[in-house]
Amino acid sequence: MPIAPHRRHNKPIAIWLYSCAFMVFAMIVIGAITRLSESGLSMVEWRPLMGALPPLNDAEWERVFTLYQESPEFEKKNTWMQIDDFKTIFFWEWFHRLWGRLIGIVFALPLIFFWLCKMIPHGYHLKLLGLFVLGGAQGFMGWYMVKSGLVDQPAVSHYRLAAHLGLAFIIFASLLWVGLSLTFKTRRYANRALNIHGWIVLVFIAITVLWGAFTAGLDAGLIYNETFPKMGGEWIPPDFWKYDALLPNVLENHSGVQFIHRWLAILTVGMVLSLWMHAMAKKQSFRALHAAVIMALLQLCLGIATILSGVELHIATTHQAGAVILWALILICIYQTWPHKRVC
Repeated sequence: MPIAPHRRHNKPIAIWLYSCAFMVFAMIVIGAITRLSESGLSMVEWRPLMGALPPLNDAEWERVFTLYQESPEFEKKNTWMQIDDFKTIFFWEWFHRLWGRLIGIVFALPLIFFWLCKMIPHGYHLKLLGLFVLGGAQGFMGWYMVKSGLVDQPAVSHYRLAAHLGLAFIIFASLLWVGLSLTFKTRRYANRALNIHGWIVLVFIAITVLWGAFTAGLDAGLIYNETFPKMGGEWIPPDFWKYDALLPNVLENHSGVQFIHRWLAILTVGMVLSLWMHAMAKKQSFRALHAAVIMALLQLCLGIATILSGVELHIATTHQAGAVILWALILICIYQTWPHKRVC
């Protein structure tokens, strides 16, 4: 029998969405490098259109360097910096923003083509438009985050950093989910209990990533990096109760934030293992779940290595990439165990 037109068009649209998801994954990795190399505040202008090109002559380099010299980061941290040093940190922030623009183009142009050619399946038009809006919101959130480090202190708000990273994870998940719904119409491992368990695991991962962003934004990984799991020779760091109230200690106290992130990570690994054991008990064995267990254990090892290395750039970047991979694998597990007829 001939393939229905809307089904025939599913494959190119799914490939396009997977490609965009991979670009978002790369964007998260580039963002980690930008942050870890302390390059994120090097561009003090937000020029969504003209800013796609780097400075092309000495006069333009002098102009952007002069603007940077007026920023809190230069005045309080990098007064030693010469223009050649500035070019190094400028590259990563420029490349980070350029990659974001490329994602927008790679998403928008095929969307227009698929729309005009009437290739988009019924029920997917608003979903794809929603993804486009999320991408635009992420660009604004990126600038909103950077702006917080250009006022008084040479550091971005860790709350805004968490929002920026969290939105990137949401966009990645949405692209992957819609792509999966176009690729797989049947689910061999549909099970309501496993599906609910998978969603709980995903929530644990999301909260752990959130506290990871707090840890990164506060540079909290640079303290208590001699041992794991103890901190300063104690199970609870000596300065955990720096503030009188609980919330400031777990949201803004450096040692408290790192302490919460450590134990959230251990709990999350335990949750992934519990999902795997749950599936094994139900004789539901599939590759994505096995891969998720392996990735969870590897991710915990990368997190420990990040702390003990004093947040070495390559290890910390790999740790952030591992979080995205684990996030993707659990999403695939949730999709494969979805008990309903429609999943998107």
